[in-house]
Amino acid sequence: MLINKLNRVLFSDDSDSFKTPNHFWLGASLLFAFLYSSISLYQAFDGLYVVRDDARQHVFWMRRFLDPELFPDDLIADYFQSIAPLGYKTIYAIPAFFQIDPLVISKILPAILMAIAVYYTFVLSTELLPIPFTGFISALLITQNIWKQDSLVSGTPKAFAIPLLTAFLYYFIKKSILGTNISLILCGLFYPSLVFICSGLLLIHFFPFKFRLIDFEPKQDNILCISGLVTAFLVLLPYAITSSQYAPTITAEAARSLPDFGIDGRSSFFNDREPWDFWFNGSRSGIRITSALIPALAYVGILLPFIVSFRKLFPLTKKISAKINVLPQLVIVSLVMFFTAHLLLFRLHLPSRYTENPLRIAVILSAAISITIILQYLLDQAIVFYSRNTLIANIVAIVPITLIVLSLCFYPYSIKRLNSAKYQQGDAIALYEFLQQQPKDIVVASLVPEADNLPTFAQRSILVSSEYAIPYHTGYYFPFRQRVIDLINAQYDSNLLALKRFIRQYRISFFLLESGIFTPEYIQNNSWIWQHQPAAQNAVDHLNQGNAPALKAYEAKCSVLKTDRYNLMATKCILN
Repeated sequence: MLINKLNRVLFSDDSDSFKTPNHFWLGASLLFAFLYSSISLYQAFDGLYVVRDDARQHVFWMRRFLDPELFPDDLIADYFQSIAPLGYKTIYAIPAFFQIDPLVISKILPAILMAIAVYYTFVLSTELLPIPFTGFISALLITQNIWKQDSLVSGTPKAFAIPLLTAFLYYFIKKSILGTNISLILCGLFYPSLVFICSGLLLIHFFPFKFRLIDFEPKQDNILCISGLVTAFLVLLPYAITSSQYAPTITAEAARSLPDFGIDGRSSFFNDREPWDFWFNGSRSGIRITSALIPALAYVGILLPFIVSFRKLFPLTKKISAKINVLPQLVIVSLVMFFTAHLLLFRLHLPSRYTENPLRIAVILSAAISITIILQYLLDQAIVFYSRNTLIANIVAIVPITLIVLSLCFYPYSIKRLNSAKYQQGDAIALYEFLQQQPKDIVVASLVPEADNLPTFAQRSILVSSEYAIPYHTGYYFPFRQRVIDLINAQYDSNLLALKRFIRQYRISFFLLESGIFTPEYIQNNSWIWQHQPAAQNAVDHLNQGNAPALKAYEAKCSVLKTDRYNLMATKCILN
């Protein structure tokens, strides 16, 4: 009987009773993760000058592991090296010891992290509902969720969040003291924000939390909780007692005064015009529930509390483990940390970091369990009709299951792109190759967007660029912002002496210009340049009055490399 066989294959929790045991579904989960990763790897290695967007900030300086002479006295490289977590540095430093380019590692690492995330999502799911098919659904959903977003794909510290949090949750509900503590240490080494989430769960279980999805008498494991809390304290202690050389962290009051944090700013945070977006959708300020509701089947996870409340209607709910209470508790802890981060704004970094990943895991696991229960209910209904009409029974059983499985497996093919990973394709190859031949201590000053790519592709220092305008530490950002203002003033000033003074002050070796850069429209249409007032407005007024910048007079005479779009000028020519 087809329906009974299908029922056993999909919903039995006894792996020895049918031909598709637990390891088959786990293998299928890892296979789909590999297929997704292979598409992303193709994108990552589709050209010599390809890089993930965020990797330009967090990986470029690691070329120092290969060549310590790169980026000497470089404010940008020194800053991003200082804020990199220890574990993150180490995982790149070890391959670099064997002369493997960190940029290559940043492209391969997401595939490895994806496999880890899928494995722990699978085993975590089967702990909550001991059905291998549920693990397969949860693994597919988390795979699609991850590859449709840009966190894990980046190979930056945030890429470790999902793998580490799922690992912690698994060992935590298994009451593994060793596994729980090791995963806590790894969280602190790679993504410290997670330690607060994990500590919150440990506190809840030390002082049993009354709100539960499944009602049961909790069994406290004080040794697990106490050892975990001690580990969390020791992990966070170095961050608490060590002050950054770029301290202090910017205050909320100071941030409100900077255009960088405005609605159109480089690090947009405050949004007084749209409170809903500020609290729920903002990539830095919001809860980010939308990131959890990917793919569309994730919405089914919202139904789980209602499904559980109708246990007589859905008999499979009886197999749900009491461990599932960790999901609502995870949501509660993340929301508490979210509002705490808002109260202590920027001292705990960004509020969204405390909700985005926990909500993704909670919703995906809830969706996988809900889908399993609903499918099993449909099969049960089909069996009721089986004795009356075999055709109707098969249709009722097979059609919805087929549709859901197909949507799970082939969802990416219904959309234009597999994921929103922002791979940057460098096209100024002649520029990169020319700069690579220059001394390692050169500095390029530029306001053009291509400057974002120079540290990664040319491996040479730049004075400023929008990609590195990260405003959370005043010891870094205020000098950085002053550099931008000084560059705007020097580039558009008619005073040659002021231009030469700027070149000497910042030891500028080259200016990088592009077509139209000496027009008012260029300044006004570049939101990053425009947020540096009054320098940007002064430059526009200066140009509108017909005053020619001193730099423009040397545009042809001092050019050392000219392409269709870019012009690289040597400052030695200007000074002489």
